[in-house]
Amino acid sequence: MHNFSFSRPARRPAWFAVRGQIGRREYWMLALVGLVVPLLLWWSLSASGLVTKVFMPGPADVWNRAVLWFREDDLLGDIGISVYRVVAAWGLSALIAIPLGLAIGTYRPVQALLEPLTDFIRYMPAVAFIPLVMLWIGITEGSKIAIIWIGTFFQMVLMVAEDVRRVPMAQIETAQTMGARRSEIVSLVLLPAAKPAILDTLRVTMGWAWTYLVVAELVAANSGLGYAILRAQRFLQTDKIFAGIIIIGLIGLLLDQLFRALHRKAFPWLYLR
Repeated sequence: MHNFSFSRPARRPAWFAVRGQIGRREYWMLALVGLVVPLLLWWSLSASGLVTKVFMPGPADVWNRAVLWFREDDLLGDIGISVYRVVAAWGLSALIAIPLGLAIGTYRPVQALLEPLTDFIRYMPAVAFIPLVMLWIGITEGSKIAIIWIGTFFQMVLMVAEDVRRVPMAQIETAQTMGARRSEIVSLVLLPAAKPAILDTLRVTMGWAWTYLVVAELVAANSGLGYAILRAQRFLQTDKIFAGIIIIGLIGLLLDQLFRALHRKAFPWLYLR
């Protein structure tokens, strides 16, 4: 007879448990480290003198440029117009994409009719539509919104449709057994069950909308964060380019946290431990 002994695997820290939980204090501590370490590496590289300031300005240079931008070049105005363009395009996308995605995710004939076309268009780069947008809409404010809309809408439709399709069939069958009509299944079963995922989709696509801002402000713009970044490129104002990119990132981070807070408030049962 052979005696086999099995050694117990070493106990891993609770932090690294699969989908484990950590305290709020630990979470924010790690988040702070994740933000501060890249900042320190950036400062170290710029202060080392290995790269000239034209290519790698330091954090202090970028801060000073942002202050100058605020005092003399209407930074708040650039932020305001860019936020308006992004939110208007994203809101218009959501207004159309949510009911359309709901229909695609609910009815197979609608899916067969529209999903392949939407899939086809979503792979077309938004920047390629700039000449057509200028031809059709001109160089008005609507052209900037249209470019961001093109980059956001088709992705949003498919993601909403997928959110609806993920609703378990058992819920639909239960409603049918209880005599619910098709309209009631859509309004009382599918839509409420898909709402948390749809709100997450809106959060993700808001981030995508911001990525198209600089592209949109190529269209004969004379204001906005994207325009300021492109203008700074012509004059080798690298510190202003860095400042613009960081400001866009901070606005995006703020909006993302607002969406997360809204998600927790709207669907608190999803966060119960």
